[in-house]
Parts: sequence; C-alpha cells; structure tokens
Amino acid sequence: MIAAAFYHFATLPDFADKRAPLLALCEQHNVYGTVLLAAEGVNGTIAGEPGGVRAVLQFLRSDPRLASLEHKESPAARQPFHRMKVRLKREIVTLGVPELDPASQAGTYVEPSDWNALIADPDVVLVDTRNDYEVAIGTFPGALNPATQTFREFPEWLEQHPELRGKKVAMFCTGGIRCEKSTALLRSRGFDAVYHLKGGILKYLETVPAEENRWQGECFVFDERVSVGHGLAPGSHTLCRSCRHPLSAEDRASPLFEEGVSCARCHHTLDDERRAALAERQRQSVLAEQRGQRHVGARVATSRQH
Repeated sequence: MIAAAFYHFATLPDFADKRAPLLALCEQHNVYGTVLLAAEGVNGTIAGEPGGVRAVLQFLRSDPRLASLEHKESPAARQPFHRMKVRLKREIVTLGVPELDPASQAGTYVEPSDWNALIADPDVVLVDTRNDYEVAIGTFPGALNPATQTFREFPEWLEQHPELRGKKVAMFCTGGIRCEKSTALLRSRGFDAVYHLKGGILKYLETVPAEENRWQGECFVFDERVSVGHGLAPGSHTLCRSCRHPLSAEDRASPLFEEGVSCARCHHTLDDERRAALAERQRQSVLAEQRGQRHVGARVATSRQH
C-alpha cells in the first residue's frame, strides 16, 4: 500500500465537473483520503494499493491543465484513511485573497540543492510561511516567523511589515503549496525578487546531504508520523489528541499531560464532559490496540493545510 500527496495550481473554472468522476474512480479502486478541487487547482492526499493510487493520478494528469502535477509517494503499512472525500472549495489552500492566480504569479522556484546558497546571501530575507505551532519544532536559522495561527493571517502580517518591500524574499513551507501561494501574494503586492523552496522542507530533508543540512529541529507533517527529521526519518514528536499540537518529550513530561486527553496547552480549556469523552476514546483505543485492531480515535486527523 502507498500514500500519495500532491497539489497543482491551474486555472480550472470547470472544477466542479471533476468531482463525480474522480470520486467514482477512487471508490472503484478502494482509494481513500481527501482531494480538494477549486478554480485555482487541486490538492490532496490519498492512499491505497499502488495500481489504484496511480490510476487516480493518471486520471488527474489526463487533463492537460494538470499534466505536470507532481506527487510525493511513500509506503503505508496500513490504510491511514477511513473514507474518500472529494470536496469543492473556494481555494485549495485558504489564504483569503481570491484574486490571486498562483499558476501565473508565483515566485521563482529554487531547487533544494541551491537553497543553502540563496539563504546564505545577506541580502535575502528568509520567511517561514507555516503556522506558529509548526515553526516551534523546527525551522531554518534566521528565518522570520510570522507567528500565524492560520494561513489566513499571513496577508495581514505582510501588511504590517512594509520594510520587506524592495528586498529579496525567500519563502518556504512543508511541501510547497503555501509558499507557492504566498510568493504569488507578494508579487501581486509589487515585490519583484521572490523565491520559494521547490518541494518544500520535505524535499530538502529528503535530498540534501546530512553534512550540508541547515535545517534545525524537526518538521511537522500532517500524518501519523507527526514530525520527521533528515532523510524523512520519523521524529520524536507525538500529537495531542485534544488540541492537535505537536508534543515534545518535555511536553509529555508535564504533569498536565494525559495521554489521549490533554497537554499543558489545552488542559485548562476542557470541561468535565469533554475530558471524560477523550478519556473514554483513549481507553477504547488502547483496548483495540491490545486486540490487534485499529480504533478510529487513534487516527491522526487534522484540518490544517500543508
């Protein structure tokens, strides 16, 4: 079984027409996951047997506008999803600036092999376009942290930093989609020299030799691994099942941490009813694991965008 993550910006005014045939094909091949369709393109993560996943990707690429769609593929020991969803959206990654056209406005791609040289340039301003909880567990040294809780906050952050105008700006994110859209935002606001890391942090960690790796910490990912390090080796973080924030070993040592129930960040926000429900879900998850089964409550689920 394999999992495939992909996105592609393209002008798709007829995107709604793709939903039914795409969903039918996924169901035919027992492929599960989520695919978002919008007028600006497609974004998704799916999993299934290799032939089924590749049939879905081939179907998408059969549209000339999506012919150059790239995907990241990884083995999956078991099906990480419980259903197949194809959703129609206003945006495939929500920034809240509908007039953008990333397919034509995005900045200059920089290959991972060339990234170190770019960010070593003292005239380059490095910006991490991810959310604060992601930046907290790892980033490139010297990168600006917009301290956003959602990607929608990024345009406001940009407006609050007019000093960036006229400078070279290099941007990065987990897999490429957010920095591709944010570079389009900067170019639409009059920035000329805007660059972004092709394939995102994940491609950098996968391909850049260890001795040249400038990444510090781990990289948050939107699946059951929670975080990865160099070479995409599994990281040390786990996920709080209540607030969905990544937890380090230090976080898990807090007296306010309770496996499957809460962490120090969200402990004070839970009422007795919610705490009891989470505790019961954790109990059922442990019992299922002891029986060699998989409980839905154990699944890493998040609506955050990558």
